[in-house]
Amino acid sequence: MPRKIILQIYPDKANDSDYVFKRLLNDVGLRAENINSWEIVKRSIDARKKRPQIRLEIDVFINDLPKQSIAYRSTLKSGNRDAVHIIGAGPAGYFAALKLLENGVKPIIYERGKDVQARRRDLRQIQQFDNVNPDSNYCFGEGGAGTYSDGKLYTRAKKRGDVQNILKILQEYGAPADIQIDAHPHIGSNKLPKIIQAIRNDIESKGGEIHFNARLTDFIIEKGILKAVVINDLTEVPVNHLILATGHSARDIYNLLVNKNVKVEAKPFAMGVRIEHPQALIDQIQYRQKPRELHLPAAKYSLSCQINGAGVFSFCMCPGGFIVPAATAPGELVVNGMSLSKRDSPFANSGMVVSVGPEQYGREKQLDGLEAVRYQSKVEQAIFQFNESASQAAPAQGLLDFLNGRLSQDTCPTSYIPGVYSARLDHLLPEHIVLNLKEGLKQFGKRMKGYLTKEAQLIGLESRTSAPVRIPRDKESLEHTEIKGLYPCGEGAGYAGGIMSAAMDGQRVAFKIAQKIIDQ
Repeated sequence: MPRKIILQIYPDKANDSDYVFKRLLNDVGLRAENINSWEIVKRSIDARKKRPQIRLEIDVFINDLPKQSIAYRSTLKSGNRDAVHIIGAGPAGYFAALKLLENGVKPIIYERGKDVQARRRDLRQIQQFDNVNPDSNYCFGEGGAGTYSDGKLYTRAKKRGDVQNILKILQEYGAPADIQIDAHPHIGSNKLPKIIQAIRNDIESKGGEIHFNARLTDFIIEKGILKAVVINDLTEVPVNHLILATGHSARDIYNLLVNKNVKVEAKPFAMGVRIEHPQALIDQIQYRQKPRELHLPAAKYSLSCQINGAGVFSFCMCPGGFIVPAATAPGELVVNGMSLSKRDSPFANSGMVVSVGPEQYGREKQLDGLEAVRYQSKVEQAIFQFNESASQAAPAQGLLDFLNGRLSQDTCPTSYIPGVYSARLDHLLPEHIVLNLKEGLKQFGKRMKGYLTKEAQLIGLESRTSAPVRIPRDKESLEHTEIKGLYPCGEGAGYAGGIMSAAMDGQRVAFKIAQKIIDQ
């Protein structure tokens, strides 16, 4: 067994392996020749002292050596067994496909959007020309919503699967090795596309199929058994096992399920704004440095509290990042955040949201499981319609003006390319959101001195934090509770929240199906 050593090292020395090894010898009290091997297994930042330090957790091998792991890609087999069909080429869909290939089962994937490179043109259209393609945007297309909105790999859902296994797979497909040791791993939207392409190439090389511009438009269900799906209103595809991994914004799929009398359930979600600060200010608050040391990354934060029984919290914080338009249909306005791998934008942004529960969306007259979807959609459309230019320009309000209930005379500089205009977000947002958000922000200002500043502004609307629907499934078989052959999966089904948990859920569902096929 390795001996675990914790070292605290200043940032300018943390990447100097010779220096780290010398410190290691001093701390362990051994000669260099007695150490067979050593490796850093976890890295984080300790900013509690006057000068931040890098905390390294190191495994030291004295009487043995690290176990040699088998290359993951070598475990994939040709898909010779009965095919499993997958709707959605996001992390849940692609990691489900890889797990099927581990077991020799052929995956056939249908993705409504375009391949990861072709998506770029549609992102440019929405950024610069306000044109929203409902099948190819920041949420839909190969790689899913996480591809062009940051690639964060941190998750609290560590009981749902093997986090290190997901990180190892991503590294083999081209992600930096740092993701296996960083406390909050991140790839960046500039690097993720090549990783996704490499995964696609392996799936296809092993006999799997991936069909783009292929939207699910109907289910054929007979006596509670899913028999087939219809793609693009044209092609009927017989299925035995269908993994439904559509992501959190596939409202047409939710409506289709309800129209087919397939049970779905409304689920709490969160709604609010993006808050944007100068990154230098966040660095100063968190590191107590201006400017921050060269070897320190852009500072991040995580904030949460309870106000009047509602959760108020930061979401998808993007240090050195950008705010992007995340609408999935014309006539709605949604924003999200992303960062490139270097996180070197002069702006820091984060979702700042309030939980939305049955007390808000349950007032809908039609209780069919889509109450939360309708509530979410209604607010997004109202925010869009407020701007008479019918563009993706977003309403903005200075942070202090929001707290004091006044219109901002000027907007702050922003990373949001479609632009912002001054508006009373405290009037546009639902009252429940405004009241709780104001109180939450005041609390956060006490925790982070300098956070409440005229240099910060709120930009709306952040509403796609998670799926507003859960598609119920059996805890053992993972099939839908009423429809045989249908396997709800990932974030869109309400069982994940982010790249990592979606990938793990994809693996879990695929493994269940593969075992069922093998045992037949």
